[in-house]
Amino acid sequence: MYYPCVRQITHQQQRVMTVTGIGNLSIEPNIAQVQLGVSTENKNLNQAQQENAYVMNQVIESLLELGIHREDIKTASYNIFPQYDYVEGKQSFRGYQVTNVITVKIRNIEQVGNVIDVAVQNGATSVSSIQFMVEDEEMHYQKALSLALKNALAKAQTIAETMQLQFDPTPIKIVEEVREEPIASRSFAANEMSGSTPIEPGQTTIKAAVKVQFQY
Repeated sequence: MYYPCVRQITHQQQRVMTVTGIGNLSIEPNIAQVQLGVSTENKNLNQAQQENAYVMNQVIESLLELGIHREDIKTASYNIFPQYDYVEGKQSFRGYQVTNVITVKIRNIEQVGNVIDVAVQNGATSVSSIQFMVEDEEMHYQKALSLALKNALAKAQTIAETMQLQFDPTPIKIVEEVREEPIASRSFAANEMSGSTPIEPGQTTIKAAVKVQFQY
């Protein structure tokens, strides 16, 4: 029996190249946040709360006089803890500790050191953190994302040229990596500071990363 020749059609398997693109944009922060705390102790809880409120009001009033807007001052935490002394294995009640912490947004970044000094002079007992940020961060992130995509394309082109591959520069898949918040922070206690407090914000790096697939 005669069987005619049957042509076999083979399909070339799709080959995919995956590269990671990174985009970094270094900019100067234009806004800062600092947490200021007031801690008081007294055997009488009501008295400890009143003392704390009095000192914290002094701190807040001093910040308002510096030009900080009231809407930029927010309560971060308010805690009451019983305090005990331990003498020869026996627990002895010492009193109550009341701690009030506020978060202050500083829109004039050159004022950070002065804000800290004035707050401490008016009764703040702790400076828990300073965060330097970029207020219009979304706009800068878009630029970093564009750099990341260009970086991915450049990597793919280099690989294709080096390996002598036929390369399609149009991506078949783009995945944006998890975004990192561009925050530079610093923490210290108020009693560690003396005199004028120098604060250098430095630069903040906004990062973007993508995984891109190309066909070749």
